[in-house]
Amino acid sequence: MATVAVHSLTFTYPKRSRPVLDDLNVTFPSGKFSLLTGVSGGGKSTLLKLIAGLTPLPTAGSITFDDQPLAEIVPTKRAATVAMLFQEPSTQFTMDTVKNELRFALENQCVDPADIPAKITAALDFIGITDLQDRLLMQLSGGEQQKVALAIIVAMDSDVILLDEPFASIDPPTRLALLEKLVALCTKRGKTIILADHDLSNYDRWVDHLAVLDMGKLTLLSPADTQARFAAFTPDKLQLTHVTLPGELPVSLQGTQLRLGHGERELLAPQDLALFAHQATLITGPNGSGKSTLFRALVRLGKYQGRLTYDGTDIQKLPRKQYARSVGLMFQAASSQFLNVTVAEELALSRKFGNRDYFTAERVQDLLTQLNLAEHTEQIIYSLSSGQQKKLQLLCMLIMAPAVLLLDEPLKGLDFASIQVVMRILTTVQRDLHLTLIMISHQLSGLDDLITLHLALADHHLTYKGAPA
Repeated sequence: MATVAVHSLTFTYPKRSRPVLDDLNVTFPSGKFSLLTGVSGGGKSTLLKLIAGLTPLPTAGSITFDDQPLAEIVPTKRAATVAMLFQEPSTQFTMDTVKNELRFALENQCVDPADIPAKITAALDFIGITDLQDRLLMQLSGGEQQKVALAIIVAMDSDVILLDEPFASIDPPTRLALLEKLVALCTKRGKTIILADHDLSNYDRWVDHLAVLDMGKLTLLSPADTQARFAAFTPDKLQLTHVTLPGELPVSLQGTQLRLGHGERELLAPQDLALFAHQATLITGPNGSGKSTLFRALVRLGKYQGRLTYDGTDIQKLPRKQYARSVGLMFQAASSQFLNVTVAEELALSRKFGNRDYFTAERVQDLLTQLNLAEHTEQIIYSLSSGQQKKLQLLCMLIMAPAVLLLDEPLKGLDFASIQVVMRILTTVQRDLHLTLIMISHQLSGLDDLITLHLALADHHLTYKGAPA
């Protein structure tokens, strides 16, 4: 158990005039569950990395664990004190398989080799992913990778656990189950948990403290203000009330006896599947069920069985460049999509090959302002927060304006206000350019005004769903 205290901490990134953390003073109590929220790019990840010792502390301010300064904890002992799960867990992986990754983490802690197998088994069992232990990490879905990263944190058994958007790619039932396990780490094992999240669903029963980080300042909310924040994420706010079953609609992409799988593991059983033009279709389903695999097949980046057609023509017979301009994929990991160094360079590349008649310089500037990116155009992309990268990635893909845009977790890492802005932009651009949008998302808050069709993937089959009665 450990109390984490931040004392008069100010942190400013190089070449930035405004501090991202400004004279911050906060205490995260020992053995408690503290939730941290705030706008995208507001400093949450920066604060967690400073507490974890992954970013050098500035001269102004200090961080202590049970009154011991972080700087005095030798690096070899730090993992026993504090461990952190990143927003993109794949950036933390070093080995090939799940089991080897857990073994590597424990070996770095100098755990007795005789004790390692039992610790690995216990951590995998605690998170409920024993069946993944021999799988290749890079073949897991984003949600499965997050669960593996959580298992590593559990195995390390650190006193303080820092989690940065740990449920961003997790389906709702699994999210609830994993949240209950985190609570058990507090109540039964005495762990101090500090978790940053934009989606406040399900936290109301368990969180001890809710803090909001904004403009470099951190505010601990009163119980009344805390409940008001949680009220925006109650189950009734997460329903899709405008979706309908498809009728006589034009078809954009058609699968005929389409089957998806990884080796012998079947993801999608052979079925006929129509994806309809000029609609905004949401695809939901459990982690690892095949949603991203479907998207990769639709853009000819992944294998499939059966036949896929675009506007009636087999996609394998279409020139690759022509097809890529017609059907585009926004990757789940934003950093995998960028080709340049600065925001301005990436935008210029998109405008060069995109719809410049619609996305004029003036319109792009207005969209940058709406997305709170206007002051970041000369910034290196990889110094942006994950939420800021996500907004830039979406804007670049919209500028390209493919007739069909596949969006894989486009809201990952975005605060609620940013989600509302993104939804307005998507709605406007889709209407003006008659785009077909197909979106994978576990985050349902704020989607109701955009989504017209809902495809649910369950039991190896995709089925259109209507609005709940």
